[in-house]
Amino acid sequence: MDLQQFRAETRDWLDSNCPPSMRTRMVPGEDIAGGHKRRSTNPDAYVWLERMAERGWTVPTWPQEYGGAGLAKEEFLVLLDELQRIQARPPLGGMGVSMIGPTLLEYGTAAQKREHLPPIARGEVAWCQGYSEPGAGSDLAGLQSYAEDHGDHFILNGAKIWTSGANHADWMFCLVRTDRDVPKHEGISFVVFSMDSSGVSTRPIEMINGASPFCQTFFDNVRIPKSNLIGKLNHGWTVGKRLLQHERSGLAALASADTAGAMQRIKPALPMPELLRHYSAMLRSTDSRLRRDLIDIEMLRRSFVLTQQRAVQETEADTPGAATSIFKYVEANYVEAQLEAQLRIRGSQGVGWQGDAFTDEEIAMCRLWLEAKSISIAGGSNEVQLNIIAKRVLGLPD
Repeated sequence: MDLQQFRAETRDWLDSNCPPSMRTRMVPGEDIAGGHKRRSTNPDAYVWLERMAERGWTVPTWPQEYGGAGLAKEEFLVLLDELQRIQARPPLGGMGVSMIGPTLLEYGTAAQKREHLPPIARGEVAWCQGYSEPGAGSDLAGLQSYAEDHGDHFILNGAKIWTSGANHADWMFCLVRTDRDVPKHEGISFVVFSMDSSGVSTRPIEMINGASPFCQTFFDNVRIPKSNLIGKLNHGWTVGKRLLQHERSGLAALASADTAGAMQRIKPALPMPELLRHYSAMLRSTDSRLRRDLIDIEMLRRSFVLTQQRAVQETEADTPGAATSIFKYVEANYVEAQLEAQLRIRGSQGVGWQGDAFTDEEIAMCRLWLEAKSISIAGGSNEVQLNIIAKRVLGLPD
């Protein structure tokens, strides 16, 4: 099929099958990240997910045997264009499609791919990440959760922290120590296991905004079959770093039509020019600098999205490399700058935590503004990304 025909058929299908409510800005709580422990509040989200999954378009570049559509890069970019044209919401998000799925495609055995990838593509399971630990801080390789070898299985003891969505997850992918007598990077393995396993427990961590997106997760003699080891024993650091490259690039999220990631989720209900007019009485006449800043921010957003798409076109491998740290660094700075600009536009209305004097959006954006202070740390701090860029991209000496 040529691209023109593919575009025409894709456009017709999307026009006929994407529910109207799925062509609007995402509403908190209406997204689907997989599994059944946290349900979307919008029934149309499940209609949209089912229809897209049936075509393999929740993960369109994955092989058909694993629930994808096997689209070539050129077809994938056409699909993205058409999804953007109707402002379609991503049918499926979460760590399954954006992190562990792409990693399993590269490092998983045939049996592991057959077991895990189709349920991910259908949105049947939710995943969480077991990386950070209470005593390790930013030194991820300093983790101490220990998986002791017991022949055909490991016994895991320890704890993880900042495990996003662990209380709603069905499975965890996890870095564990399997050898204490070698340099710390060399004694780590990458395993997956069910969150319903005996000995796994979670405790939500309440944040300043009143939400609990994070948990501390505890392991008390958790039995993990050796068949759940991803990659080679004691070579988990390589697998774990590759997974982070998928997370930081945002390229895997593109496959779910999440074309701007966090950038999309911080958009105000009104376009920025209309937002300016709406709050114009609160702005000083000398705020021409704010207007220039808004232009710069919008140019950065457009450049970011176009660069992501170009990366899809130009990459010769299916897996992103160290340059993904550039995406993570730029996105973190963009999110903070955009929310700061919104705060300047709204003035005192932008710092409403609660109360009838503030609209729901003003309250939500204030809480996002506070939450976004962590984005330059989460998923690898800006300083870590700059080090990676300096060493792995620019080739600068230590």
